[in-house]
Order: sequence, then C-alpha cells, then structure tokens
Amino acid sequence: MKNYLHPDVVSRAQALGLKARLVVEGLRVGDHKSPYRGFSVEFVQHREYVPGDDIRHIDWKGYGRSERYTIKQYEQETNFIAHILLDSSKSMLYGEGAANKMEYAKVLTAVLTYLIIHQRDMVSLGVFDQGWRQRLPASSQMGHIQTILHTLESLEPREKTSIAPLLHDLAQQVRRRGLVFVISDCFDDVEPLLDGLRHLRFQGHEVTVFHVMHPDELDFPFNGMIKFDGMEDRIELLTRPQLIRSSYMRAVKKFVDELQTGCEKNRCDYVQLNTGRPLAELLTEYLARRLRVRLIG
Repeated sequence: MKNYLHPDVVSRAQALGLKARLVVEGLRVGDHKSPYRGFSVEFVQHREYVPGDDIRHIDWKGYGRSERYTIKQYEQETNFIAHILLDSSKSMLYGEGAANKMEYAKVLTAVLTYLIIHQRDMVSLGVFDQGWRQRLPASSQMGHIQTILHTLESLEPREKTSIAPLLHDLAQQVRRRGLVFVISDCFDDVEPLLDGLRHLRFQGHEVTVFHVMHPDELDFPFNGMIKFDGMEDRIELLTRPQLIRSSYMRAVKKFVDELQTGCEKNRCDYVQLNTGRPLAELLTEYLARRLRVRLIG
C-alpha cells in the first residue's frame, strides 16, 4: 500500500491537534464543546431545582443568599464528526511527483483522518467529481484509517468538478453539527460553490476549504511556444504564454480573491495549499491558527 501517512506531517500535526472551535453535536463525552447541558467541565448557568435532581449539584452558597434552590449547570464536552470531501476530478491530476494536486490532497486526507481518529473523534469520507464517487460512513475505529487509505490508493480522477450540489446534499443529509473539510482545486463556478458553503454554515457546521493549487497555476512560468491541453474539457490551445500571461494572472487573482472573500464572509476557513510548499508547513500553520483562535475565543 502506498504510504500517504507521511511521518513528518503526522508528527507535526499531532503536536497541535484538531479541536472544534464551534459547538458540535457528538455521540459521547469527549473533548469538544457540546450544545447539551450536563454536570461536568465548564460552568454555564443556574436553573431552578426540581424534585429528582441530584442534591450534590445544588448551589448552597446561592441558597444562602436567595433562599432558593438552584442547580449549577455545566457545558459538557463531546466528540465531533468530521466530514472530509475530496475532489477526484481530472483537473486534480495536474503536477508531477509530490507536487501533483491529487497526491497532495490524498496525503492531506490521510493525515486528517489519522489525526481525528487518533483523538477518538469520527471521520466520514466523500469522494466526488460531478457526483459522489464513493462515500464512507463516519467511524472512530482505528480500522477505518486503513479503509480510507485503501480508498485513496485505488482512486483515479475522472470527469469534471461540480461541488455546489454535493454541498447542499450533505447539508440536507447531515443534521448533527460537525466539521466539514472540502479539499479541492475548486475549478467550478464560485457563486454556486459559496452558496453550498453558506448552506453548511446555516446548518451549524464548521467549514474549512483547502484550496489545492499547483505553482504553475499560480505563477504561470511558461515560455516559448506551448500547447495547453484541457484536463476536464477537450480543448487545445497553442500559443506563446507571454502573450496571455497578464490576462491569465488577472483571471486567477480574481478567482482566488472571490473564493477567499466569499469564504471569509460566510465564516468558513480558507486555506490555500500551494503544492510547491511542504504540506507539513501549511498544515501546521493552519492548525496553529485554529488553536490561537480557539484559545482567544
């Protein structure tokens, strides 16, 4: 089996961990804030005592002041469910070696899976292009890591990208609030994609978009006479790159800016992954930023 769990990426990511920033709804007591009230972790509020309540949770000091029986309520912590959505369209095939977008995305998927399950949370995987290619249900079992690794190894990109309908589909199907990670080059119409992200946020999910881009797509470093072949459409263009570089760079900047600004307006994390940079660096930067925001919040 191909090794997608790169030790350097895993070790640096584990050092920071992946905690939910927003309220999530899990299935057991765990490490993340839950909307349910219990008698553990962090004080939230008082409520009136009712017969049957455990008298150990009565606020006796409060009773001394008001002569009213009240119960101290605390915020329980829970596990979360993370939904990883992996783009398997043909445009993800661009690049060679470690900078190949699909391989880069597979390593990220594997490391996130390992990190989340290792901290006893749950992961589901949805592989998509124009529709769902494969969907693996959420699990926190260690064997689920191997299942996802086998899925990644056998995955061959095909078809075009069509993200928006699948985001709406997920938002309608998954009612329990959790984390959603979209891993894609996002070569789709931006506004419908943002509308799908809004739907997920409306349902209370915490959303991160990992925007996978190859250095060639960002810098357009081509010279001479080049034939460009479309990866998702049967298009060929023979031209001198210097003649179209300025218009190409303007178009890419507009596309990236619209996507990033739209994510920020909808309170989704936007993380650009330049496959020319080591994934360990980019992932630890993202996790460190999440941790800072969580501590401040």
